[in-house]
Amino acid sequence: MTAPLHENNSAGHGRALPDTQQGMRRRNLARVMHAVSAEGPLSRAAVASHIGLTRAAVSTLVDELIRSGLLEELGPERPDRVGRPGAARPGRVGRPGSALAVSGHGPAGIGAEVGVDHLAVCAVDLRGEVRARAVRHGTNRGRTPEPVIGELTDLVRRVVAEAEREKLWPAGIAVAVPGLVARDARTVVRAPNLDWHDTDLGALLPVEFPLTVDNEANFGGLAELWLGEDTPRDFLHVSAEIGIGAAMVVDGALLRGTRGFAGELGHVPVRPDGPECACGGRGCLEQYAGEEAVLRAAGLELGEDRVGLLAGRATDGDEDVRRALHEAGTALGIALTGAVNLLDPESVVLGGALAGLAPWLLPALRDELARRTAGPACPVSVSRLGSEGPLLGAAHSVVRAVLDDPAAVAAVAADRS
Repeated sequence: MTAPLHENNSAGHGRALPDTQQGMRRRNLARVMHAVSAEGPLSRAAVASHIGLTRAAVSTLVDELIRSGLLEELGPERPDRVGRPGAARPGRVGRPGSALAVSGHGPAGIGAEVGVDHLAVCAVDLRGEVRARAVRHGTNRGRTPEPVIGELTDLVRRVVAEAEREKLWPAGIAVAVPGLVARDARTVVRAPNLDWHDTDLGALLPVEFPLTVDNEANFGGLAELWLGEDTPRDFLHVSAEIGIGAAMVVDGALLRGTRGFAGELGHVPVRPDGPECACGGRGCLEQYAGEEAVLRAAGLELGEDRVGLLAGRATDGDEDVRRALHEAGTALGIALTGAVNLLDPESVVLGGALAGLAPWLLPALRDELARRTAGPACPVSVSRLGSEGPLLGAAHSVVRAVLDDPAAVAAVAADRS
């Protein structure tokens, strides 16, 4: 394993850059990258205006980022191309500047997801575009970690090879898992629905670039923060397939808890005398609102496309399915009430499988929140990312790490050339 590319990554596992001249240069390089990524294409003068540095200082930083392959010049800004890449800003006079954009080649973020019944890997470039993807469907429940990670490794190699044909190289890999992850960001402490315990993915995944492992709900919450539409900086993101997890985002950062285990909403008891859960408790939310629990309540057989089956039957008016989804929404509302009363988020966002079942879950969920919440009812919205959230969040966490510390990536790029 190589050393981490960054010291202050967006997934929340890093250290602040040192307050030295070198640290200041690295922070300014990051400020340039973030400005161009968020607002570009921009000229050097526009970047200088955005981040409050002199044009001369910005030009030096930009030249370094261009040499490293992180930025590229699109050519002179032209008044007749306003609104397009390379367009001049209205009201500009004098010689047009050269428009800068984040490079579509060079470092890419590799995202991977270990689900109970699937594996997925994708590559995302610095512009946020998915450039390669591979998926394997099939159950991972009851299998030991070694063969599962072996199959994941094959998918990673396939995606990396495809990305390299697109002139991209992996800046790191982030793996989303349905379980508790230690603060070392590589050890799965417990994944009840996989029956994995104290599994060091860093030892099992033979990659030569930096690795980060995190809970799938956390990556889903980060994806919502970075990619969602009008997402506030304080919200509770809930995602589900067989299990149910939550990410608590406070002031734009994950609230992780002392050991990093915060957000296990699926194991909040909603009926203490209810059925036994895989975690060892009884009456947990997963036993009422997880996909398999809803299928059982509706009297349906377990299958591969569980959400599609439930949504299709509900759309067709199947009363058993609609009743099961109403009960799941009620259970979700009860569990979420405690979190909302405790944390006072600006909103709740439903993601993962829940997004596809929202039309039938939301009425009961909102009723419970309105009835039980101490303050005004908390708004509930549906993520447009759906089940893609954890995978995209994982890949984008690597991209954000590159933007946060481009100097470290530049050093790696120089070693590769």
